[in-house]
Amino acid sequence: RGRRVCTTDSKHGLPVAPNVLNRNFCPEAPNRTWATDISVPQQAA
Repeated sequence: RGRRVCTTDSKHGLPVAPNVLNRNFCPEAPNRTWATDISVPQQAA
């Protein structure tokens, strides 16, 4: 097997989005808090 390539650069100079949810996963009313996630599935070479 080949060596895995690291694709994450945690020392980038780009701005990081603020944590506006602040781990409050129990909103006061329905349809108040929306979240999303972008995931890239690993693909075979």
